[in-house]
Amino acid sequence: MTPKKFYDWQTGGGTDDVMRVVACLESSDIQWCAIGGIAVNHWAEEPMVTQDVDLVVATESIEEVVKILEENGFSSERFAWSINFKGNSKVSIQLSTEKEYQGYPACSVPADVHGILMRVASLEDTLEGKIRAWKDASRRQSKKLKDLGDIARLVESHPQLWDILPDELKMQIDEPKQNRNQ
Repeated sequence: MTPKKFYDWQTGGGTDDVMRVVACLESSDIQWCAIGGIAVNHWAEEPMVTQDVDLVVATESIEEVVKILEENGFSSERFAWSINFKGNSKVSIQLSTEKEYQGYPACSVPADVHGILMRVASLEDTLEGKIRAWKDASRRQSKKLKDLGDIARLVESHPQLWDILPDELKMQIDEPKQNRNQ
């Protein structure tokens, strides 16, 4: 089974929704990138299926993206920190409106995530975003634990990240073995 077919199976047809979003953003020449778990899946050696696709665009492009996605069959719902879109699958497309992520698209990289070509946040921005989410006291415990696991996956795949982790995280995850032998 190809990665794309596996993702599609896990998300009830999510491949088509994600590919339609990517096509809309790319054809509109909007600077954007995936953040969160999708970006982690690009950078980590062991990808995990997620039914959320978190995106970020520059503040001035947010309303244009809403219009474009709605015109292409996605319904939208606004929240305090995001605008969520729903297509024909279980996938929830979450457009972050948080200012802290606005610079990420400028440093994004092309990626193949689950067989879908897209842009993802840089390795450093992906880690920074996950650390920010992990520190957020308002997040549910289950989300914070997933963030911690994502941080551990990033550090295991890129041991050099250990040196930039805050001490409070170094007490929560193991130092990568490759790093200890240097």
